[in-house]
Amino acid sequence: APAPVAKTSTALNGAFDNEIGAASPELGCWDPLGYVTDGDQKRFDHLRGVELKHGRIAMLATWGYATTWSGARFPGCEDFPAGHETVLKIGTENLIPVLLTAGLLEITWKQKEGSFPGDFSATAFPVGFGPYARNEEDMIDLRTRELNNGRAAQMGILGMMVHEQLDGKPFIFFDKFDIYTPFGN
Repeated sequence: APAPVAKTSTALNGAFDNEIGAASPELGCWDPLGYVTDGDQKRFDHLRGVELKHGRIAMLATWGYATTWSGARFPGCEDFPAGHETVLKIGTENLIPVLLTAGLLEITWKQKEGSFPGDFSATAFPVGFGPYARNEEDMIDLRTRELNNGRAAQMGILGMMVHEQLDGKPFIFFDKFDIYTPFGN
């Protein structure tokens, strides 16, 4: 009989194989560039927090991209074009409030000490999963969903921006379906 072989650590199989968001039990923590294969928990938590933050921003960006493309605008911004072109035409007077709001959120929402990455419940403003996380199993499920939805949103917003640059239409199904636009186009 063959001798048992010990599990070795590779870029696809390392110290964080059992963390929330691991690709699969077979792949474990997918880390092809070896950022956390040394098992540094502090670095992993930092990178996971960054991944969650980018995912949350991408989810909002995807929603905003589709909403403005359908014609919705904030008061005073009716003349702004939809999509990526807005970045070039927003102007400093409109960009400053956006940057100030982002900066305020960055310094206001604080990571809860000793908790999982992305847990900003240490702030006065109520954030978190609220009544949906009734127990630890629900919390793990919701955290996994948030992580995976954030990953999908990052790819989604990237895809919309690339498609808009290629042919002026961010949605690949734009010509094939009559899109419902409650605010007009």
